Amino acid sequence: MKRVDTIARVRRAFHVQGWSVKKIVRELHVSRNTVRKILRSDETDFTYGRERQPLPRIGAWKAEIERFLTTNEGKPSRERLTLIRIYEEVRALGYDGSYDAIRRYAKTWAKNRGAVTAEAYVPLYYAPGEAYQFDWSHEIILINGVTTTVKVAHVRLCHSRMMFVRAYMRESQEMVFDAHDKAFAFFRGTCTRGIYDNMKTAVEAVFVGKERQYNRRFLQMCSHYLVHPVACTPASGWEKGQVENQVGLVRERFFTPRLRVKSLEELNVWLLDKCIAYAKAHRHPEQTERMIWQMFEEERGSLVHYVGPFDGFHCVPASVSKTCTVRFDNNKYSVLSTAVGRPVEVHAYAEKIVVRQDGVNVGEHPRCFGRGETIYDPWHYVPVLARKPGALRNGSPFREWVLPAAMEKVRRRLKSVHDGDRQMITILGCVPPDGLAAVEAACQEALDHGVCSASVILNILARSRDPAPAATLQTPDALRLTHEPVADCARYDRLRRAS
Repeated sequence: MKRVDTIARVRRAFHVQGWSVKKIVRELHVSRNTVRKILRSDETDFTYGRERQPLPRIGAWKAEIERFLTTNEGKPSRERLTLIRIYEEVRALGYDGSYDAIRRYAKTWAKNRGAVTAEAYVPLYYAPGEAYQFDWSHEIILINGVTTTVKVAHVRLCHSRMMFVRAYMRESQEMVFDAHDKAFAFFRGTCTRGIYDNMKTAVEAVFVGKERQYNRRFLQMCSHYLVHPVACTPASGWEKGQVENQVGLVRERFFTPRLRVKSLEELNVWLLDKCIAYAKAHRHPEQTERMIWQMFEEERGSLVHYVGPFDGFHCVPASVSKTCTVRFDNNKYSVLSTAVGRPVEVHAYAEKIVVRQDGVNVGEHPRCFGRGETIYDPWHYVPVLARKPGALRNGSPFREWVLPAAMEKVRRRLKSVHDGDRQMITILGCVPPDGLAAVEAACQEALDHGVCSASVILNILARSRDPAPAATLQTPDALRLTHEPVADCARYDRLRRAS
């Protein structure tokens, strides 16, 4: 087939220079039939299309190859056979042609079926306060020099394009609840519709179309914030394309190069500042004359009013071991000794663990995200010390127990007394009824008098609980004795009786 430059020379020679067909054939070395075709058709280009494609090898195997291709098309992407596998299957049936012939045939077959077509999308518009999008991403940072993978929650207002980003150690349901609460508190409101993918913490079952069976606790959260949840079609990330693009933007601008922080709290404060700074420095993609922050401040007036935090915990039943601990998320947390032997409920929040039994809190701790760790509250074991006083010195919950200064001084002094452990346990047992402040004050008063005895401290607590006695006439000896330092419990009692 002649190239377009040859066709152009033939046309100029005939129409401009006035050459005859014979001269054009002789000078340009083109056949007479070609010259006549160019001049008669008045075309500037010719293409050749084969009307019939001969398939000498594949012809007898077309039905088998198409069967494999059709079956393959209906399978999930992970289960589809590659063309090499299809070629091997057909060869096992007797095909003696080449792999390249099957590859070309499969390409033509896919094009004819419309499988290989350019995807087109319709630009979307969201009214102020209409919708937000939510998604997760995984990022790698250094926390105190340790390489850690954190889960980052992304929330994006669809109208103003305002973003909110917060990092967590887990991607569990209580983190979803906390991320929504922190985002809505920052936005000072929420939208009427939330767009999600089919994450397991929200969706339990996917039905035909947009029908979903949502998690009960997730629906409670949406009801609390007056949000209507909408789940995307599986494997259709473009249905929440704004937040998908935000994931890439945040990874490139905020987490590259790799961040180094001291704690997760420091990271989240820094991320919030970066979100605000980005919104104030970048223009809205549609209304380019205005900044994202300006659009966000206008959209705030259209948001649903923020009604306060949702009690976003994930409830898990558990049993209490004989060491007064419950296991959750590969760690152990202590509870009151009175809870041993009965089931409890572990309420897991993003930052704390609350253990409840019969509607009463029997333990509360900051949440730990390590593995194999045990978090103790020594006060949970004080009732057990009455039966096992020796555990005060060697018990694991009391190894790093930090008591108030006065109580710690009493504890150190009683270590040298033969029954010091029992006396200290008696003093600690007064904390639940009298309060820690009152017991500390009683210890300080006893120390001021140079006394370190459980009897004295209990006496002081009893006097603080009882109303002041009526005024009595005191003898000079009694007045003198009341101002002397108290040496021991017996002398202290004699002084009170004398007064």
